[in-house]
Amino acid sequence: MNLLRSNKDILRGVLAVCMVVAGTLHFAAADPFIRIVPGFLPFPAALVYISGVIEILLGLGLIASPPIRNYAAWGLVALFIAVYPANLNMAINHIHIDGIPDTWWFQAIRLPFQFVLIAWAYWYTGDERQQEQEG
Repeated sequence: MNLLRSNKDILRGVLAVCMVVAGTLHFAAADPFIRIVPGFLPFPAALVYISGVIEILLGLGLIASPPIRNYAAWGLVALFIAVYPANLNMAINHIHIDGIPDTWWFQAIRLPFQFVLIAWAYWYTGDERQQEQEG
């Protein structure tokens, strides 16, 4: 196994753990997530709980068999895009969440970081057999 492949697998595990933890937080501390759901979306609490379940399932999917990992990665790409309006809502409306800075410089870093997450998840999409042959 080459070094890039090994690092990619380690980072897939890191992303999986992060998603399971984030999804669990949707239940353990739902209020901050509910507060940042944009007002135009109905049933904010239900959306938070549903997205929490999805995050946990997709995180676990990243450590499953290769076909499931591929679907989980695509699911994370879609999820990261779908939750971006909540991040924008938090930044634009200066919604304060305890323990999270709400300064302009933090938001200037946090909002573009969502694209890093999208790229990170996208890295795990595709046919792994082809990637192994290329690598």
